Amino acid sequence: MKATVIGCGVIGLSSGIRLLQNGFEVHIVAKELPPNTTSNWAAAVWYPYKAYPEDKVLGWGAATFKTFQALVDRPGVGVSNRILLEPFDHAVDDPWWKEAVTEFRRATAEELPEGYEDGYVVTVPVIDTRIYMDYLVEQFQQLGGTIEQREVHDLAEVSEPNGLIVNCAGLGSRELVNDPDVYPIRGQIIRVKAPEVSRSFVDEFGQHKLTYVIPRTEDVILGGTALENVWDTEPDEETAAKILHHTKMVEPKLEGAEILQHGVGLRPGRPQVRLEAEKLDDGCTVIHNYGHGGAGFTLAWGCADEVLQLAQQIV
Repeated sequence: MKATVIGCGVIGLSSGIRLLQNGFEVHIVAKELPPNTTSNWAAAVWYPYKAYPEDKVLGWGAATFKTFQALVDRPGVGVSNRILLEPFDHAVDDPWWKEAVTEFRRATAEELPEGYEDGYVVTVPVIDTRIYMDYLVEQFQQLGGTIEQREVHDLAEVSEPNGLIVNCAGLGSRELVNDPDVYPIRGQIIRVKAPEVSRSFVDEFGQHKLTYVIPRTEDVILGGTALENVWDTEPDEETAAKILHHTKMVEPKLEGAEILQHGVGLRPGRPQVRLEAEKLDDGCTVIHNYGHGGAGFTLAWGCADEVLQLAQQIV
C-alpha cells in the first residue's frame, strides 16, 4: 500500500522508515528538508520534555529508548549514551519516566552544583542531529522511500480515495488541519566547542528556569528557553547572554568555550500528542502524528511503531 508522509523531521522520517520496513511504499512531502528542519535545531537528548499525556509518553519514550540503544556508537549514526544530571533546589521524588530508562540513581551531594539540594543521575541517549538526521534520510531512501520538497496547504492535495496519509507536519498542523491546540514553544540555543564537557545537565524547574548543557560528538548545545506562543526565530542577544551565564554557573568547564552558532527552533506544543487515525470524505485515512513538544526525538520510534499499527489496521 502507498503512504504519503507530510513532514521530514524526526517524526516524519521515523514513521516513514517503520512503514517501509513493513511493506508500505512511502513518499515524503515536506516544506523543509534536513538540515533545515526544526529537528535539526534540537538539543536531542532523551528526555520527555513538554509532551503529554504522561502514560502514553512513557510507553512511546521507553520504546524509543530501546531503539536508540541498538544504535549507540554505530559509525555514521550520531547516537551516544551520556550521563545526565537533573538537579533540583528542593527534595523530589523519583520522576514519572524512571521505568523507561535502564540506569538511574539519586545524585550525591558532591555531584550537585551550588544551590541545589536534590537530583538524579541517569544514562540516556544523546543524538547529534547533524549526523542523525542525515542518517535517517539515507535509511529512508535506501529502503526505497522518496522525498519531495513542497509545502502542502491542504490534505486534499495529497489525498487519494482509500489511500493513506501520515501527518507529521508538527507546528504546521495548526494551519494544515486547522488545529488551534497546536502552538509554538520557542527554544533558543548556542552551539559551542568545549571538548572537556562530557556530562549532560538539564535544569527544567530550578533557580535558572530552563538550563541545559548537552555535549555531542563535536560540539556542546547550551540552552535554553521555552517561550509559548512566540513565533520569532531570530536569536536574541540578551537571551544568549543569559544562557551563557547560567550554563557557565553549572558547568565551569564552559568558561572560554568557542561559540560556533546561535539558533532558534519552534517546538510543536500541544496539550496532548495527537496520534490517531481519521477518515476523510473520499475514504482516505489520515494518521495524525504531531504535537510532541520538546520530546520529538524522545518519542519518535515509539510513535512510529503506533503509526505502523494504525496503518496495518486499514490495509
